[in-house]
Amino acid sequence: MRAIAYQNSLAIEEQKSLLDIELPAPVARGRDLLVEVKAISVNPVDTKIRQIVQPDTGQYKVLGWDAAGVVTAVGEAVSQFKVGDEVFYSGDLTRAGTNSEFHLVDERIVGLKPKSLSFEQAAALPLTSITAWEALFDRLKISTTPAENASVLIIGGAGGVGSIAIQLLRALTGLTIIATASRPETRDWCQQLGAHVVLDHSESLNEQLQAQQLQPPQYVFSTTHTDQHLQAISEIIAPQGALVLIDDPQQLDISVFKRKSVAIHWEFMFTRSLFQTSDLQAQGKILNDVAQLVDAGKIHSTQNQHFGTINAKNLKKAHALLESNQSIGKIVLSGF
Repeated sequence: MRAIAYQNSLAIEEQKSLLDIELPAPVARGRDLLVEVKAISVNPVDTKIRQIVQPDTGQYKVLGWDAAGVVTAVGEAVSQFKVGDEVFYSGDLTRAGTNSEFHLVDERIVGLKPKSLSFEQAAALPLTSITAWEALFDRLKISTTPAENASVLIIGGAGGVGSIAIQLLRALTGLTIIATASRPETRDWCQQLGAHVVLDHSESLNEQLQAQQLQPPQYVFSTTHTDQHLQAISEIIAPQGALVLIDDPQQLDISVFKRKSVAIHWEFMFTRSLFQTSDLQAQGKILNDVAQLVDAGKIHSTQNQHFGTINAKNLKKAHALLESNQSIGKIVLSGF
């Protein structure tokens, strides 16, 4: 089968940073589904792993943690899916990625693809949807009936995770949604997705909140550059509020939150699959719930750019754009 992989951890502009290769097709056993991959999306985790994880000598590493496709075979213990089902999912960091024609995935972290979406549109959703859902409802424990005048601040509203978080909050809660974006096009994107207020994170967040007479947010969801925004978050978050972050700051001094008794959470959507937790099935349920919201017209795909067929040349372009921090929404590729 065709796949895109790397043998050496290189800068994306290097010729061999990603390679078109041939690999044996995998075989489904146990609870695994064998999926014919129709479309993928690209996430920051792809670029981070390419930059820091060096494969064993002579070995290839296949990246990719988002896919939509068709089940072509099932393991003997599979009970939830059958051959021919159209599915979408994010996969497992401990296994080969989705940048290949065929891919093995545990059925418990798979959802049925939204009927109203193309494979490309569906591939944009899994990783970011699970991340946002777990961050908002599992970590922050946001209620669908929040207190009156309660609000949530999303740092980086135009990114992949921020884009779906805005929609989930608008569809499932009554919170006032405050997002941040620093460019006209990203501000417009956040407003189109349903943010009530958009602030500029390159300016003082505290001054902007006060100027618009907004109450301190009870919840803060930081998707990017948390270390740069930490002091501002500590100033504006409500006493006894809660912060969740998903990025990887080298250092994070959370002592600035002590006087407000702020709860600090970290969200990593691969935790369940990494540790094979007893609630692994929860991720399949999240995806099915997201699919229902999509098909009901309450949320929509965050696909923003299509980079063509799935090959090394196009994936290099996608990695480069993500590394520039200029991407809006999700980048997808489809077909081999």
